[in-house]
Parts: sequence; structure tokens; C-alpha cells
Amino acid sequence: MTSVDKIPQLSPDEREIGRQVSEKFVFRTNDYYQGLINWDDPHDPIRKIVMPDSTEINEWGQLDASHEELYTKVPGLEHKYSDTALLLCNDVCGAYCRFCFRKRLFMDDNDEVVRDVSAGLEYIRAHPEISNVLLTGGDPLIMSTSKLEPIIAGLRAIPHVRIIRIGSKMPAFNPFRITGDPKLWAMFDKYSNATAGRIYVMCHFNHPVELTAEAREGLECLQRHGVVTVNQSPMIAGVNDSPDVLRELFDELSYLGVPPYYIFQCRPTEGNESYSVPLERAYRIFAEAQAQGSGLAKRARFSMSHMTGKVEVIGLTDDCILLKYHRAADPRRQGEIMIFPRRREAHWFDDYPESRNYLPKMPAQSERAFLEEAALAGD
Repeated sequence: MTSVDKIPQLSPDEREIGRQVSEKFVFRTNDYYQGLINWDDPHDPIRKIVMPDSTEINEWGQLDASHEELYTKVPGLEHKYSDTALLLCNDVCGAYCRFCFRKRLFMDDNDEVVRDVSAGLEYIRAHPEISNVLLTGGDPLIMSTSKLEPIIAGLRAIPHVRIIRIGSKMPAFNPFRITGDPKLWAMFDKYSNATAGRIYVMCHFNHPVELTAEAREGLECLQRHGVVTVNQSPMIAGVNDSPDVLRELFDELSYLGVPPYYIFQCRPTEGNESYSVPLERAYRIFAEAQAQGSGLAKRARFSMSHMTGKVEVIGLTDDCILLKYHRAADPRRQGEIMIFPRRREAHWFDDYPESRNYLPKMPAQSERAFLEEAALAGD
């Protein structure tokens, strides 16, 4: 459903707020996912994930908080890290998270996503350093198997592409997409095995409530057909910013064969003010949850997907925050450790004055120069 007017549990005032917000940021959900909401609880986490909030129209953040457009090489393809390419192959999701960092893709005037990925495939063929391709968007698994399979087949035909990943929240939003499509199972059987190589589905479970019996069956179905499943999630205020909730999520996923991969700091995307947890508090929540969890749960990393790379938070002292380039757009910074004075109000890397030493010094020209220099350094 794409209209808040179809949700009877909302009050007239809530419907009016929903209409106003969805004029700016699109709304979409489905009966299955709506059924997970406890409407008697005003702080229900699933409601927070999917229902419009009046704070979304506040002035805060920017649409492309990680400056992904700087890394777009051909329409629909981003190449930020030397061995990894992103194919934005779809601009629809099973539902829309209110805190989505790519909400710009769902606006009428956006042209970053293409339905014809042939230019992206050609770019990948011409760049043998690319061994890892992530299908994203939008959600690739909302596409019909008949549209998704040619993309998978095209990637499997490129010898230097060894890893294919699919970023998807469909196991949480609509697990019946997985359990009800034998053609999808056959595609995974064909292209995800010991001979061809494995396909990874990067699941997006944000809260334990999403791990229903149906979702668990969907995960088992993926695994039964050769898919490797892992999970990544942002930390979201009112959803999983609790050590106990996050620990339960980590443990339950690990028990299901879906080890945690990343917990991301919520990007400072336009409309995301009420969803963002201050960075240092978010790290403490993450560290406490991880300390309580099982061994596999400790595989997760807490990081920011920043313009300059994945910046991992690796520790706090009384006075300092310790950061590390887990992945760096400029390979000369790979693994570099940064120690900044703490700022308890910081929500993002750029909120630390010392980060200016790692940023392009002036907007457009310097950003482009930064990317050109980084590319040369990687040659």
C-alpha cells in the first residue's frame, strides 16, 4: 500500500501528518509488515521503521549524505573501492524505511538507477580489479526472477567477478517473495554453488520482532539453495538503540546462520534527525551488546559509510574517540587510525573538527580532485 489513508489504525491527525510527510518522502508498506506493529504501543519499533514521522520534514541533513554521486562511473554503477562495484538496478523496495539513506532514489526527478544495466556490466568487464559486485538500489529481490536472473548471469560470465552480493530487506519486509518462488530457488541453485561461487544476501533485519516464523523460513530457504546470508543494520533511535535489543538481534541472527556483518551509524540524510543516535552513545550501545553476545555476534563492526570510506569506530577513552579506515576511497589511507577529542553531540565524522584534515577542502572542484588523486594512488 502507498497511502496512509488505507491504514485504519491511524488517527485523523496521524493520517494528515502522514500525507504531508509522504508528499516529500514516499510511503510504502504491505499487509504482512504492517501486521508486525503493536498499535497499542506508541513506541513500537516496527511502526518507527515504516510509518511517516512529523520530524522528517525538519531541516536536517542532506539527500546524498555520503556523496555517492562522486563515485558514479556510468549510469547505475558506483565504483568507490578498487575491488568493489555497486549496481543500482532497481528503485523500488518492498516497503520504505523512513530513515533510508537513498530516499533520493525514490523521487521523481532522480536518474541514478537504471533498468538497463548493460553499461554497468560493460564497465565491470573492463575493470579486472573488480572482484566483488553488490546489487542494490532499491531492493533487487523485489524484481521478478526473470529480470534479476539475466543480471546474475551476466556477472557470472565475467571471470574476475568472484563475489556477488544482493542487498535486500525482503527477508524482513516480505519473506513470501523468497518462499513462494521456485524460479528464484532454481536461479540460486544454478549460480550459487561450490563451482560457480557463492551469492551472498545481505539481509537488513533491524529488530528481533522482524524475525517471525515466516522470515526464518525465508532465511532457511535461501541457505538451502546455496546462498550465504549475513545481516547489516543501521542503529536507529527508538528501534534498536538498546544493548539488550541489539544483543538479542545479534544472537538470534547468529543462531539462524545469519551472522551480523555491520552496524552502521545512521547517515545524516535529509529527514533523519529523529532516527539518528549520537555517535559516541551509539558506539557504547554497540559495544555493550557485542560484549554480551555469542562469539559469532562479535563479528559485527560499527562504522560510518562516509564519503571518504568506511570509518570504523574502534574505541573510546575518557577524552578521545578512536576511528579507523576499515575501507578507504584513497588506498593510501587504508587502515589509518585517527584519534579525535570526544564530542558527545557528534552524529557523523564531519562533526569532529579534526576530520577536516581528511576531507576535500572545498566543495565541487576539490571533491573531484580528491577522487582523481585517489584513483591514481590505486593504480
